[in-house]
Amino acid sequence: MRKAGVLLPISSLPGEYGIGDFGQVSKFFVDFVSDLGFKIWQILPIGVLGPGNSPYSGYSAFAGNALLIDVSALPDRLLTDGEKEEAKINSPYRADYFGVREKKGKALRRAFSRLNEGDVANIARFRRENAYWLKDYALYMALREKTGKDWSEWDEPLRRRDKSALERAGKAFANEILYYEFEQYLFYAQWAELKGYANSRGIEIFGDMPIYVSYNSPDVWAHPDNFQLDKKLKPERVAGVPPDYFATDGQLWGDPLYDYKRMERRGYDWFSERIAHNLALYDMLRIDHFRGLYEYWSVPAGSDTAKNGRWEKGPGMKIWKKVSERVKNAKIVAEDLGQIDDGVREYLLKTGFPGMRVLQFAFDGRKDNPHLPYNYDKNVVAYTATHDNDTSLGWLYSLDTAARDNVLDFIGVGAFEWGAGGRNCKSTRAMITILSASSADTVIFPVQDLTGYGSDTRLNTPGVAEGNWEFRITLSTLEDIDPDFLRKTFARFGRL
Repeated sequence: MRKAGVLLPISSLPGEYGIGDFGQVSKFFVDFVSDLGFKIWQILPIGVLGPGNSPYSGYSAFAGNALLIDVSALPDRLLTDGEKEEAKINSPYRADYFGVREKKGKALRRAFSRLNEGDVANIARFRRENAYWLKDYALYMALREKTGKDWSEWDEPLRRRDKSALERAGKAFANEILYYEFEQYLFYAQWAELKGYANSRGIEIFGDMPIYVSYNSPDVWAHPDNFQLDKKLKPERVAGVPPDYFATDGQLWGDPLYDYKRMERRGYDWFSERIAHNLALYDMLRIDHFRGLYEYWSVPAGSDTAKNGRWEKGPGMKIWKKVSERVKNAKIVAEDLGQIDDGVREYLLKTGFPGMRVLQFAFDGRKDNPHLPYNYDKNVVAYTATHDNDTSLGWLYSLDTAARDNVLDFIGVGAFEWGAGGRNCKSTRAMITILSASSADTVIFPVQDLTGYGSDTRLNTPGVAEGNWEFRITLSTLEDIDPDFLRKTFARFGRL
């Protein structure tokens, strides 16, 4: 079925609390894009944020980002109207992560102090249903809060998960553990409500899963055998990618690499659990850096850049055979961008998962470039731009004259009419039209391309540590989207 989707992270939604959240505005956005003819809403990972507020380097493979909780929805017995007012932050254009952590954190702590027996019983039920990850996560976060250190710096008994040490910590920090369970209970309850609402409006939620997890996470602490660690539980080799379009030195992510041989001996149980968990959260799931399951870039721990890494063999089809035993007919999209060779292409064909195509990558002069729309297969998800790209208008401005003229000639826009942004931006309209007309079953457009916005609204610049993931829309932003143009385009090319 031919569909069109919109790309916008939850954090970029409007709202009065300094960051987008699961509140009424998110439901308004669902209504808005549904009325435009979209069938998919792609969001970024909604897990606990990592360094630089990146959703791709979070502290847990399972826990949700509590900053996305809608405090205005809490009952008055947990939070008064005045206290909800205190939590508001005037930051309409940029997510204020520092302020949100302080004010929303204070509000949630207040609400926690007022739980009644019914609340505690509901949390206990949630704990039982999610015991496979929540117990380790809540204890990890409580210990991290109390010690002020990551697990790799804890005393040896806790680092090594000595049973007696864990039991003592569980008793000593029982209240803190309950607080982190409370956060996750709220997060999952509100997320389930929002996803259910989106589905009722005919919108599928397209989620995202980073392939790796942070070293300083409960996942590595609780399951060290899954990772390439030495006898001191330090990473031996770490993840990244070689030099590419996005970064001339490559990207050094620093996450510990999986020990796939030991994973295989346990039937890939943890990884399968993680995939199943994410597929329960979303209707569709994008796996970031999918090629890492075929071959992964392995960099010696302590390296300054990713340049001196090497390719190592991943688990290949073995891992998907195990996942298919847990989840039937999984709707997975493979992020297959970057350095892709024939082996990766063959691997992707064997999985049957659709890959990705990005119009901005199409103009290197090769007629067989897979990102050129006339080379698309049906089984791909095509983008004007992803969260890692500049906006399409910003990208055009960044090109030299010859390269830009080549793109403009392809999309059929005159050299003197491409640069005006906003609602009637001719260049971004032409790109939307070309992708909609393509044979790709699914096309996705970032909100910034629907509005014809420039580089100042870019969401992320790979390889740059600060200033990313902050872009927010306002309600007036949606007025810069032309509904008639989109509905007519989607109808003309069979996407309604």
